[in-house]
Amino acid sequence: MSVTAEEASRAGFLARPEKRKQALPSAGQRRLLHVGLGIAGLVVILLAWWISTDLLASERSFARRFSPIAALPTLFDLVRGPDLWLHILVSLKRVLIGLGIALVVGVPVGLLVGASKLAEAATTPAFQFLRMISPLSWMPVAVMVFGVGDVPIYFLLGFAAIWPILLNTAAGVRQLDPHWLLLARSLAATGWETLTRVIVPGVLGHVLTGLRLAIGITWIVLVPCEMLGVQAGLGYFILDTRDRLAYPELMATVIAIGVIGYGLDFAARVIVQRYAPGKA
Repeated sequence: MSVTAEEASRAGFLARPEKRKQALPSAGQRRLLHVGLGIAGLVVILLAWWISTDLLASERSFARRFSPIAALPTLFDLVRGPDLWLHILVSLKRVLIGLGIALVVGVPVGLLVGASKLAEAATTPAFQFLRMISPLSWMPVAVMVFGVGDVPIYFLLGFAAIWPILLNTAAGVRQLDPHWLLLARSLAATGWETLTRVIVPGVLGHVLTGLRLAIGITWIVLVPCEMLGVQAGLGYFILDTRDRLAYPELMATVIAIGVIGYGLDFAARVIVQRYAPGKA
């Protein structure tokens, strides 16, 4: 049975998509590729750090004291001891309290601003003005008002975290499908039922996105806030290592801050993907 050239070319054309589809990497392969690229990026940073402190810097340079050759073994020693973990737990407690304050204040205010045009008009200029003020600029005021201790840190972290939560919550309310509210009204739902069954589930993705942004902001603001005279925390530990001239411990603490911050963001991203797919 003979096959014409046209039929052969048509059969080849139809077979190409299957070959192309088979040539595409699977989800597991793409995931491994992303992980490999991420590790490669970290290796590049480590090499750049080592080159700048051990190769480019002169032998008498102060930069050699921050070499990764000394910092990484010191980090492993600190991880095996109790001191670093104590400071980590204290810092995490402060971050959680600051985020809790931001959630308790930011979500209700965001719901109000998003639901009321009058509230939005009255608060938007003030909120945008306050949002653009660095939380660190309030440090002297917080110490004078609240004294030295954890309370001014809670205030500064809450002030830093409230804006992404509040603004994302308000944006989520504005993007709610009005048909949902009409349906709730037609079913004679009470105001509380509408809030808990329609509005809150509808804005949950925006709230979680704002929470993820707030986690990153509070973790960045935390370290300078813990230099306000407290006796524990990662920021205090950095000052302590500087005063003791323990520069490998200082760099090891900086690495630990980066690792923990990455872990917090990763956990927040997983939560967003779990409860609000497409928002992460």
